Amino acid sequence: MVYSIKCVVHNWECMGGFGLQDNNGRTSFPLDPIVEVMAKLRAQDGCPWDREQDHQSLTPYLLEETYEVLDALEQGDMYKFCEELGDLLLQIVFHAQIASENGYFTINDVVTSITEKMIRRHPHVFGDVTVENSSQVLDNWEKIKQGEKDGGDRAKSVLDNIPRGLPALLRASKVQEKAARVGFDWPDYRGPWDKINEEQDELLAACRTGNRELIQHELGDLLFSVVNFSRFFQVNGEVALNGTVEKFVRRFQYIERAVREKGEKIEECSLEKLDSLWEKAKKAEN
Repeated sequence: MVYSIKCVVHNWECMGGFGLQDNNGRTSFPLDPIVEVMAKLRAQDGCPWDREQDHQSLTPYLLEETYEVLDALEQGDMYKFCEELGDLLLQIVFHAQIASENGYFTINDVVTSITEKMIRRHPHVFGDVTVENSSQVLDNWEKIKQGEKDGGDRAKSVLDNIPRGLPALLRASKVQEKAARVGFDWPDYRGPWDKINEEQDELLAACRTGNRELIQHELGDLLFSVVNFSRFFQVNGEVALNGTVEKFVRRFQYIERAVREKGEKIEECSLEKLDSLWEKAKKAEN
């Protein structure tokens, strides 16, 4: 079905596609077109699938699109990155449309809210506050953010606003950063490094007991300490681990190809042979 989308314009002139140009020749691409597309999809005569969706049913798609954005970025494919950002934006517009239909807020409220927040939390740019480095910027950000909660009332904990639904490594990093910002931190990286060694010993001791619950507990402590160590070098644990996973995938696929080329089945190969191919895969990457 083909239908037209009206441009709602104030002091702007319609250009080719959805681009709009102001009196100074600057081109802008407003959200109106995709917002109107989504409204049409959700209308009585719209798409049955889109009309059936709600915030909860869309949750998996929001997560999926977020990870596809990250995957495109990791691959360094800027064209794919642009496409995936558009898919993620669609999810935001979708949720805003549903909220609008239920009388909660519109996409304009979403844009206005984040715009006001960014201005409010950057007083060194939009106000008269002076900062000397990014650390002071982050300190101010946290203070302003804290003052915004509950009309200025302090939260019960500096950790209250960290989403529980974050991936575990990311949540651990966020928790550690928040705690460090109020002074609860190691003096340098040697603190968490010693903690890693300590947790390794405790995990090994737990393994000897065969107690699965205890092993899980000690493994969690070890992972938490590793994330804390990485923080001192500004290394993202999620990114680091994902890089290692990708490396494993590449090397394992090398083994699979090598086995197939010889007309063999990987499950019938000896471990010694697979290890030898693994070493060849490592050398092939260097």
